[in-house]
Amino acid sequence: MANANIKKVKSSDIELKDKLVNIRRVTKVTKGGRTFGFSAVVVVGDENGVVGHGLGKAKEVTTAIAKGIDDAKKNLVKVPIINGTIPHSQEGRFGGAHVFLKPASHGTGLIAGGAMRAVLESVGVTDVLAKSKGSSNPANVVKATIVALTELRDANTVAQQRGITLNKVFNG
Repeated sequence: MANANIKKVKSSDIELKDKLVNIRRVTKVTKGGRTFGFSAVVVVGDENGVVGHGLGKAKEVTTAIAKGIDDAKKNLVKVPIINGTIPHSQEGRFGGAHVFLKPASHGTGLIAGGAMRAVLESVGVTDVLAKSKGSSNPANVVKATIVALTELRDANTVAQQRGITLNKVFNG
């Protein structure tokens, strides 16, 4: 299963940078009128292969963002990055959001938009081609991107899982 190779990381071990992906004003209608609150989607990463996402909800913007950052630090995962790009093409799905990631040669840059760009910058990818299909809901796009990144495997991991040498992975 894809979830078998997810490597959890402790947030206390590394220096994390946070990015606010989306903030929404939400409304609860009561008999006394409308009550406003805020919902914030946040991505944190060390720009060296570690990334996490979080959702924070509160009556004030700053509190919602702080809660989102705390939640993101609890959901950190390790992603294999080779020379600033990903090891192979990968698709990810979450809800109605579908994302496609493809490795790119050095100098191509980060060809991704919106929520995907925030996740890929936080993880430290500098050269990749990415496409978001389906839903554009930022929360689901972030989750689909992280699903795709966690399913990535580098050559060493493949060799270990198959019980063969690294040379045999490439030469068959």
